Amino acid sequence: MSVLASSTQPLLAARAYPERDGEAESRLDRWTLGKLLSVSAPAVLREHWRRTFMRRVDAAAADLAGLDDAALRRAARTAARRAYAVQAAVDGARALALVREAARRTLGLTPYPPQVYGAWQMLRGRLIELDTGEGKTLTAALAACVAALAGAPTHVVTVNDYLARRDAEEMGPLYAWFGLGVGVVHTGVAQAARAAEYARDITYCTNKDLVFDYLRDRVNGRGVRSLAQQSVRRLHDGSAGSEPARLRGLFFAIVDEADSILIDEARTPLILSSMREAGEGEQAFSELLAVAERLQPTEHFTLIGPQQIPELTKAGRRWLEAPPEDLVLEHCGEFWPVDWMREHYVQQALRALHVMRRDQHYVVVDGKVVIVDEFTGRLLPDRTWEQGLHQLVEAREGCAISGQNRTLARLTYQNFFARYLRLAGMSGTLKEVASELAAVYHARTVRIEPHRPCLRVTSDNLLLADKAAKQAAVADDVRLRLQQGQAVLVGTRSVRASLEISAALTAAGIRHRVLNALQNDEEAELVAQAGQPGAVTVATNMAGRGTDIKPHPAVLASGGLHVVLTEWHESARIDRQLFGRCARQGDPGTCRAIVALDDEVIQSHAAGAARWLSSRFALAGMPAWAVRLLRLIVQASAEAGNASQRRLTMQHDRQMRRQLAFSGIAE
Repeated sequence: MSVLASSTQPLLAARAYPERDGEAESRLDRWTLGKLLSVSAPAVLREHWRRTFMRRVDAAAADLAGLDDAALRRAARTAARRAYAVQAAVDGARALALVREAARRTLGLTPYPPQVYGAWQMLRGRLIELDTGEGKTLTAALAACVAALAGAPTHVVTVNDYLARRDAEEMGPLYAWFGLGVGVVHTGVAQAARAAEYARDITYCTNKDLVFDYLRDRVNGRGVRSLAQQSVRRLHDGSAGSEPARLRGLFFAIVDEADSILIDEARTPLILSSMREAGEGEQAFSELLAVAERLQPTEHFTLIGPQQIPELTKAGRRWLEAPPEDLVLEHCGEFWPVDWMREHYVQQALRALHVMRRDQHYVVVDGKVVIVDEFTGRLLPDRTWEQGLHQLVEAREGCAISGQNRTLARLTYQNFFARYLRLAGMSGTLKEVASELAAVYHARTVRIEPHRPCLRVTSDNLLLADKAAKQAAVADDVRLRLQQGQAVLVGTRSVRASLEISAALTAAGIRHRVLNALQNDEEAELVAQAGQPGAVTVATNMAGRGTDIKPHPAVLASGGLHVVLTEWHESARIDRQLFGRCARQGDPGTCRAIVALDDEVIQSHAAGAARWLSSRFALAGMPAWAVRLLRLIVQASAEAGNASQRRLTMQHDRQMRRQLAFSGIAE
């Protein structure tokens, strides 16, 4: 469902914070809507629509050569208002023809047909699957430009700080030519400066910063969204909140890497917290770890499911009720007598000991525990785990204990992005989750065919017995590709894995560079050099999305960039994103997955299938179909579990909203 730009002004007049109201839907309603909106038209018909639209664009462009800059700006504003409001193809074609001409004049770039057509689909509130390397940055800029010219405050949402800064800077001349202001919000932007950045016509921002700024608005405004509510609040206590609202509302969003933000990261709600005094209860956390160290696996606790969630057994609960006399519990008296509190904190201690892994889930920087984002591979220095887990990990690592968090507000990505009056997005990997996107966000997914055919050559998966054999095979593969003149990108799932592969390459005498959360500041320079002759880059998921590695002409002549995947991800979409770093825009490129039976993802999701296949076939002679079958089992199991977790998270969020509805505050 889309909201016309003409309806924006009444919304602004009536509401202080325009957004879509949450709708109460049954699971059957969502399932039905998801199926209906995920039905795709035949390829022949889609191609007919695309060609017809592009003919209209070209026809509209025929009259633009004689327009001076001022006339083109005036025409673009008029056409943009009609295109955004009415969404008629003829208006959209003219508006995009004008903006395309402006891009040619300001950026020296003439957008390709897939970029123009993709921008039109996003203006209609669609999610587009546009192959990696097809120029999503410019595609988003075309749509954002038309929407902003129409008067709709536009948020371009990216997955990390680097992309937000880069894209805003690269597209800045186009926006400036039209007189549009561009803001940028990321972790480095001061809190006091954010309202001014959101006040611009177009704001590039990261998904986490955007949601947390929204939650701060809700907390500071105490649920006030309408002008009438604000007036009552002012009469009551003289203000409408402790600080002015940062956002102007949720009008139009373009979500880059939409499947990562709207699907992969939607398993965990975002929680806005206030920090209590640091060091509070430091001894209690150390005592809890001591308790957890005494508990025996299987006898006292078990780790449940792929997520390895600790659960106490009956014997474990009895043990806690009467712990050994030599166990010191002097500082746990606040909660130890209460059964559920005692068990909760002990389970958190078990999680800190047995589940959370250094250089995978977190790193220690300057004596502080810093969370690593598992989806992007980046550090989250301003984030902490809740309910004592962060403090328990700090105690385990011998770091200073930070203050515990007090939850002020929480919100899931599902409920946040569904509130936009118009939501659009793009990614190279959307088809697998089109049904879920339609059900949750009421957005249809449209496939955009590439400008040039893909020349990527994908070798069969190589499955080896253990990590040591895998690392040796990776080193051999890298050496071979370097001899052929290719540049190589080696992808890993965690900081720890990147360091292990780096050590193996060093032992093999292969010079390389590492891009992970510990080298965050060097990202732009490392990406720029990754396509040079002889370059070998070992990277976490930081290089898996949004990075544009430009191979040197000599590398292209030798086969292009070669990508090595060293561990399957839980989703095939993430594997495709990494492979998408090579063979972009019709360039040559090669890729291969080299994995091991003892990889964590295989052991977590398909240990039984792995044992069965290895008993039936020798690894050296295992047929390609068997390896593909194992990969399918691993990723199908992981995706099913993650989808279930997302549904539970959304249901829990809705239950909390209903329980708090009487207070007028939804979060």
